[in-house]
Amino acid sequence: MASADPDTAIRQTDGDAAAARWSACLKGYLDDPFCRFLTSRSHLLQPRPPIINIGTYVRTAALDKLIDRWISLATRGDGQPPCQIVSFGAGSDTRFWRLATGMHGSRIRSYIELDFVEVTTKKAMQIKKSRELSSVLRNAAPFQGGTGITSDKYHLLPVDLRRPPAECLVPLTNASVDGKPMLSPELPTLLLFECVLAYMSPEASAAVIQWCADYVSAAPLGGIVYEMFGLQDPFGAVMLRNLQVRNITLPGAAPYPDVASLPNRFLQHGFHMVHARTLKDIRANHIEPAELERISQVEFLDEIEELDLVLAHYAITWGIKLPPVQAENQEMWNLWTLDTFETEEE
Repeated sequence: MASADPDTAIRQTDGDAAAARWSACLKGYLDDPFCRFLTSRSHLLQPRPPIINIGTYVRTAALDKLIDRWISLATRGDGQPPCQIVSFGAGSDTRFWRLATGMHGSRIRSYIELDFVEVTTKKAMQIKKSRELSSVLRNAAPFQGGTGITSDKYHLLPVDLRRPPAECLVPLTNASVDGKPMLSPELPTLLLFECVLAYMSPEASAAVIQWCADYVSAAPLGGIVYEMFGLQDPFGAVMLRNLQVRNITLPGAAPYPDVASLPNRFLQHGFHMVHARTLKDIRANHIEPAELERISQVEFLDEIEELDLVLAHYAITWGIKLPPVQAENQEMWNLWTLDTFETEEE
């Protein structure tokens, strides 16, 4: 008997993330008008527990702020070129639609999503079926028999990121609808890795980041990673065992036992000004007090200690790599951070 596809369990984690995002929207934590169109059987899903809803909110709020600020800095000033974003392991994420219909829509030249072919094929079908999603795209066309999509700005491509970058990332260098490379080596570029590198070997993830650093060498290159870490302690061991029951392993988390080690994800590739914050720290210090008050009223939570334990094992790491000719812009990029707020202790 043929063995089951070992990647099935990893792909299913995207369904978990989509359901969590939909639950956070239903409860009022988040406002995402596109979420339901990319969440399978959303009308049948039950709300997730408060801990999951709050974690999803903190993750989303922090990433939104970092990405919005990066776009503003990368395209700062009149006459500045647009930027481009590559989302690795994008899954059912809705960020392109939220950005394209928001204040940054005109500042983005290219938004590229990469994932397993099974994931991109499903997403391409969901986009085609949804008027709300497809109407945002211009000059959209199927990619490789419907396993993806290409358009004027949005590109959805089937890729196995564990393959050598010289092989799997070649489509990014191919011509887009405007005749230029889908990913320009000369435009400010932001790399997004949301819960993807932990599933890859350290060697494979390092190869992907290094390829991008070598390719985008004439413009600012930003990177954001959201992932689990610090799994060597007792709570982390429980997380690992729960995942192993689902046939999921996290080889990419092993080199990052604590917050201090997380910046190495980018520092080893020559990035500057790298920062790392746990979701626990972000919730406590980097969300506006008024917002904390609002979400505290959404639903009752009496498991604060458990919430803190969970949030302490997820982190966001971000950094910028500047070309030598733009070294004077380092001071400007110091602004790429999360605002800090003083809050009362719980």
